[in-house]
Amino acid sequence: MMKLEDNITLSLKMSQCRHQPLKRVFDILFSLAALIFGMPLFLAIALLIKLTSRGPVFYCSLRLGKNGKLFNFWKFRTMYVHADLKLKKLLEDNPLLREEWQKYFKLKNDPRHTRIGKFLRKTSLDEFPQFWNVLIGDLSIVGPRPYLPNETDEIKKHISDDFEKLLSVKPGLTGIWQTSGRSHLTFENRVRLDLDYVKRNSFLFDLRLILKTIPMLIFPKGAF
Repeated sequence: MMKLEDNITLSLKMSQCRHQPLKRVFDILFSLAALIFGMPLFLAIALLIKLTSRGPVFYCSLRLGKNGKLFNFWKFRTMYVHADLKLKKLLEDNPLLREEWQKYFKLKNDPRHTRIGKFLRKTSLDEFPQFWNVLIGDLSIVGPRPYLPNETDEIKKHISDDFEKLLSVKPGLTGIWQTSGRSHLTFENRVRLDLDYVKRNSFLFDLRLILKTIPMLIFPKGAF
């Protein structure tokens, strides 16, 4: 006879299986509409980036996708060229910045940001190219934000037993982390919130998070 815990686990798995096809259809329609209707804004941002700083319009990095598969993650470039090399020197020379980075994996007043880049990060407009990632299936509209491959050890430090579970769903353009404090949260808080999303994963929960994201875009808090 099945235990109560086994019944609950089975019910959750069946619910998630039914959820996935509907989620993918929603992702395709939502991202396609965003790319089509947002194209004028897309072109305007690209022009501003080219006119205000040297370098490419887009920034691409490898991220961990579903089941740990790596994919190219696209954003509008918000930093000066060779920002990764500048970060290394910044952290070596400034203990306070190093402490902030170790806690959040971000810098609130990051000197590597361009003038237009600061605005794009604050308003989350730098994330717009990720609708392409959603359309081709690398991302979902809602899910855990994709992690960098070099963050694996730090993730395992906080949820070693649930690392594979965290990567069992497709990462998202928005999610529970963005609507719960975003960059003001520590890296550990972010990981645990993302894991909570995976355990509660459902289409209705996704819709709730999308509705909570909209006012965050209009009145941005915790974005840097």
